[in-house]
Amino acid sequence: MITTELLLVRHGQARCNVAGIVGGPRTCTGLTDQGRIEIQLAADRIAAEYPGTPHITTVYTGPRLRLRQSAEILAHTLKVPVVVEPGLDGPIHGDADGRTWREITANFRGHPQAHPDRPWAASSDTWNNFLSRATAFLAELLSRVASQRILVAAHGETVIAAHSLLLSLPLGSPVRFTVDHASLTRWQHQHNRFGHESWWLDCHNDTSHLDMRRHGARGGRSTPCSEGQTTDVKEQTG
Repeated sequence: MITTELLLVRHGQARCNVAGIVGGPRTCTGLTDQGRIEIQLAADRIAAEYPGTPHITTVYTGPRLRLRQSAEILAHTLKVPVVVEPGLDGPIHGDADGRTWREITANFRGHPQAHPDRPWAASSDTWNNFLSRATAFLAELLSRVASQRILVAAHGETVIAAHSLLLSLPLGSPVRFTVDHASLTRWQHQHNRFGHESWWLDCHNDTSHLDMRRHGARGGRSTPCSEGQTTDVKEQTG
């Protein structure tokens, strides 16, 4: 029996993603038109998959503009409120905010996960500091709203944090995950008749709702949900 379900939708394509810049709280300018379409397709899919009860009652999100815009589209379609949680914010980028990822990764010799105990810019997080903060908040949220279906409009890094938490990955783990714009990731907490409880990764980085728009049919490289499958893939940032 599924007792709790955690659905994570990465925000749609943002202007900072197109420009290749670090979109921190100071310089995030929200979604592109394409990003709005992507999130609307995700919202339509979720509405179709959960038409009755127990239904989604809230969309949780972080404070950054691209997250709030994504959450608003999801919430409007599902006819539920948005709750902004500071704990769902992305990494603190410090002086990297507004600079290009090309410059930051060249100076840092990789993305933030490459050197997880070093800040990638002055006044920035380290990757492990972000991960510790994000996993602690997700654990608190899952405890606070247990036995519900929880929908989060998330940063890609928050999806990675959820995997780190529920897979019990150690800090500094070399495991990487691809998280595409407007992709759906679903975790289910299951309780069986023998009293055993565990978290199951039902799907990761499912973009089949976007593939339908592009190709007119289900398909693409991601794994559709509800097949009980997992995928080992690489990491993206933003």
